[in-house]
Amino acid sequence: MKLSIIIPVYNELSTLEEIIMRVKNSPIDDKEIIIVDDFSTDGTRNLIEQKIRSQVDRVIYQDRNYGKGFALKAGFAAATGDIVLVQDADLEYDPDQYPMLIEPIVTDRADVVYGSRFQGGGPHRVVYFWHYVGNRALTLLSNMLTNINLTDMETCYKVFRREIIQSIDIKENRFGFEPEITAKLARKRVRIYEMGISYYGRTYDEGKKIGWRDGIHAIWCILKYNLWAR
Repeated sequence: MKLSIIIPVYNELSTLEEIIMRVKNSPIDDKEIIIVDDFSTDGTRNLIEQKIRSQVDRVIYQDRNYGKGFALKAGFAAATGDIVLVQDADLEYDPDQYPMLIEPIVTDRADVVYGSRFQGGGPHRVVYFWHYVGNRALTLLSNMLTNINLTDMETCYKVFRREIIQSIDIKENRFGFEPEITAKLARKRVRIYEMGISYYGRTYDEGKKIGWRDGIHAIWCILKYNLWAR
């Protein structure tokens, strides 16, 4: 089965080359790599044109900074693989774990797989306590309204059968994508699995972008897409 890897990028000049190398070297033979640059302003676009474009299957340039959700929507629409996987460009997630993540779909046990940072025995960098608390609280609220028992709703590593993700109309442009897609998948009653993954979190000094305002908006999105957008 062909794997489409969608990499949303915004100002990732210091990490993009390495993540592309890791994705290319990941233990999946049949794959396509799609980069969606969300109007980077730090030289990332020049790097893509000069060194990376020839190494990937497709590059999509946004005409302004819309946000991660909007970038993912563009990437999902362009995907041609049987399975679609989201990969951040910041080195927090390990492409060597692709075979484990796609296995439940390949063996027809799952339609969607979430890679959980909070279960499993892999390495997990210790960074921010309140981020951990916030992630667990958002996941709990989401679970209460979706009636599914995820441990990490906010994880980057989400893997989908292509026909499922392309059938969902994504509205959220920023990090509200995570609760929105979870609510809509739960409503579809698709088979969702979780796999424990390694996590190499980074600090704000190292380029982490999500903040407390995104957490507040995530609460709004959980309520909106579970209670008011049916």
